[in-house]
Amino acid sequence: MAVTDNTRTPLAGTPSLLRAINDRAALELLLAHGPLSRTQIGTLTGLSKPTASQLLGRLESAGLVMPVGTTAGGPGPNAQLYQVNPAAGYVAGLDVTTTHVRVAVADITGSTLAERTTPTKGWPAAEAVARTAGALEETLRAAGLAPGSLLETVVGVPGALDPNSGRLRYAAHLPGWHSPRLLAELTEALGSNVTIENDVNLAAMAEQAFGAAQGSEDFVLLWAEEGLGAAIVIAGRLHRGFTGGAGEVGYMPVPGSPVVHHPRKNTGGFQDLAGADAVIALAREHGLEFTADDSTVEALAEAAVAAALRTEGAGDDFLDLLAARLAVGLAAVVAVVDPELVVLAGRTVAAGGDRLCELVQAELARTSVPRPEVRSSTVPGSPVLHGALQRALATARESVFTTH
Repeated sequence: MAVTDNTRTPLAGTPSLLRAINDRAALELLLAHGPLSRTQIGTLTGLSKPTASQLLGRLESAGLVMPVGTTAGGPGPNAQLYQVNPAAGYVAGLDVTTTHVRVAVADITGSTLAERTTPTKGWPAAEAVARTAGALEETLRAAGLAPGSLLETVVGVPGALDPNSGRLRYAAHLPGWHSPRLLAELTEALGSNVTIENDVNLAAMAEQAFGAAQGSEDFVLLWAEEGLGAAIVIAGRLHRGFTGGAGEVGYMPVPGSPVVHHPRKNTGGFQDLAGADAVIALAREHGLEFTADDSTVEALAEAAVAAALRTEGAGDDFLDLLAARLAVGLAAVVAVVDPELVVLAGRTVAAGGDRLCELVQAELARTSVPRPEVRSSTVPGSPVLHGALQRALATARESVFTTH
């Protein structure tokens, strides 16, 4: 018979638990609203002034809040303002691709302290993890932080960590990331607790937090760059699947593309129909002229879509066909999931802007019984990196704010 140690775990309704709940509520209010006075915290939480004062005293002693000046211009004496102490913890987010590693470091309030992008061309596969750790160390130095300062690091990858085997799946095109001890190796090399997450899932987290999917609990995000991928959010939670591969729609057989058996790298039905290589080929078939600053396929596909917007006639036909191809794959997804919303993200579709989004919306309405709204991503910069930071912050705050 199991015995519960009630001397260590507060029971429901005990003063310890109520204090913890009030403390967490105050910290969340400070994160959401910025500096607040004792009176404002009391008003927002419903606590009395003496209780609010005790709460702030506890949080300040624990290093979680700090005074940041006083109110001014109102009736009566100025009141002390408090904010969450940025030094209460630090996190990092990484966006790992076949061409670069993006790294961002933020404090516990969510303020980004430093961000760097490191090209990975020429990296030996055996040194991928070590060099990724080096990129993180450089970013920490730029942020003025020492190695070992991080509470949580989230790494976004174009694949998924199989929870059963510990191996990275759906990422044969990412050399050096396939050790069965990948998570342990990253944890040791990066010097903090590490979570590996699919990059498109992280983009969806960013869209849900402050992008096009705010307020939506059932949506699909379609990511279009070198490869195609999707993230599926049901009842507000990511659906990852048994092996972490939910949303690997690039491999999905679709009309208009041959079925590829034993798909590998970025090959397969939907990928062959609307992936970056297919977009480039379609643009050339329509005689579009385009170049890119670099020779990566995602840059060329982006340039092709941008050129279509500038080219009447052939460009219009290209965009119509591209929208129809994207809608073919989306129709299969929405027929199963029936989401409220579809978000288009990634460089290829971002280059098409509202015009491509509207064309996909119209085409999807013609080919699917469910007719979700289609929106373009509104997260600036790298949605994957923003999503990695959001997940790292959520984990770090849960740890720091509930264990003081």
